[in-house]
Parts: sequence; C-alpha cells; structure tokens
Amino acid sequence: MPELMSRRRARLNEARCQTCSLSSLCLPLALELDDMSQFDAIIRRRAPLKKGEPLFRQGDRFTSVFAVRSGSLKQLTTEGSGTDQLTNFYLPSELVGLDGIDEQHYPGSVVALETTTVCEIPFDRLDLLSEELPELRGQLYRSMSKELRDDRRMMRLLSRKTADQRLATFLITLSERFRRRGYSPYSFRLSMARADIGNYLGLAVETVSRILSRFQSQGVVAVSGREVNILDMPMLLTLAEEEIEDAS
Repeated sequence: MPELMSRRRARLNEARCQTCSLSSLCLPLALELDDMSQFDAIIRRRAPLKKGEPLFRQGDRFTSVFAVRSGSLKQLTTEGSGTDQLTNFYLPSELVGLDGIDEQHYPGSVVALETTTVCEIPFDRLDLLSEELPELRGQLYRSMSKELRDDRRMMRLLSRKTADQRLATFLITLSERFRRRGYSPYSFRLSMARADIGNYLGLAVETVSRILSRFQSQGVVAVSGREVNILDMPMLLTLAEEEIEDAS
C-alpha cells in the first residue's frame, strides 16, 4: 500500500504545471511560480482517453476548457443532414473547447485520435483567477485570438485554393506546429488518417492519396504510412502559393 500511494503521488507531481514540459506553450506561459501554483490548483487531471473515445460530445453543456498534454484530438460537427464535418485537430499544449464559451454548449464533438491526456480547466474558476492574474487573462485572450485566426485561415484555405494548395498548406501548418513544440518540422507522424485529412480539407480520400503520390514523385515529400518527411520545404511553400503565417 505505501508503494502504491508513493506511485500515485509521483504521478500527481509529474502532472503539475511546474514540471510540465509544455508549460512554456500553454496558459501558464507568462506566470510566475507562485501564480502558477494558483493556476495549478484549479486544474483537474483526467484519466487518459483511448483512441476513438470522446472528450465531450456536440451539444454538451460548456463547463471547461482543456489543454492537451499528450496525444492528439479531432473535432467533428454533425450537420443537419447527419454528415460529420471535421473542423479541427488539436496537438499538445493547444486549448480545446474555447468555441463553447458563447452559447454555453460545445458546438462539436472532440474525439481522441490516439491515447491522449488532457488537463481539464473549469471555466468558472479560470475566469475568476484571470481577474486576479492579468498575465493569465492576457494569455487566454491570445489563445482566443489564435483560434479566430486559425478559423479565418481555414475559411481562406477551403474557399480559394486548389486541392494541391490545400494539402501543401496543411503540411506546412503541421510542420510549424511541430516546430513550436520542439520537434522536427521536417519529419513527423500523422496521427490522423487520410480520410480525416480529406474531410478536413474538403477532399476525397483518393484525392489526398493521389496528391501525396504526386508530391513524392516531385521529390517534395517522402511518405511511408503515416510517417512524413518534408524533403523540399521551399518547393512545398511554392506549391501552397502563399506565405504561411506564423502558427504560433
């Protein structure tokens, strides 16, 4: 029993903001140590989600936002016709659920793409704490602004670009998101299936596969299963035909 309690304490300590490798990217970014302890006190640690398990479902009452600690998630919105539209992917350090603040219900279902751990942040407690900590409020506003910017980028992507441009832009954006987390921007694993990528970009899965094959034949990328290696970033940027904004 003492050994079991020790292991539990060790896991709890490991999950604290002060020891989290993502704290420099997450909401505690600008907080001093004492302030970070206050923020840490409102967080609820959740059991890991298994692949395919929902974090919450469309229409659930909005209560919390979530910070991804490890793994990845996708967001699905079910239209009136019953068709699922994939509207977002979430990677470690990114906040999930901000789009539920306005109507007090989550507008889409968020599902784990792989084994995923999250920190749950009750929004009522976060709102109160942000009144005491201007740095925390500022970081929350920046996170909301980033979500709005990403939504605009996605609208532009779907309304103005060809299939090749959409996929090139998607790979460049992913590359930048991995770079921000200290990983290689040129070699990474896709946690999402090609069908998910197609749904997100408004393309058939066959089109995604065909474009990836063409990019490979051009020497732009090398793809093996879900492993992607970007071989020629300047060419990929040319294929996207726009200067990619900083995804930070």
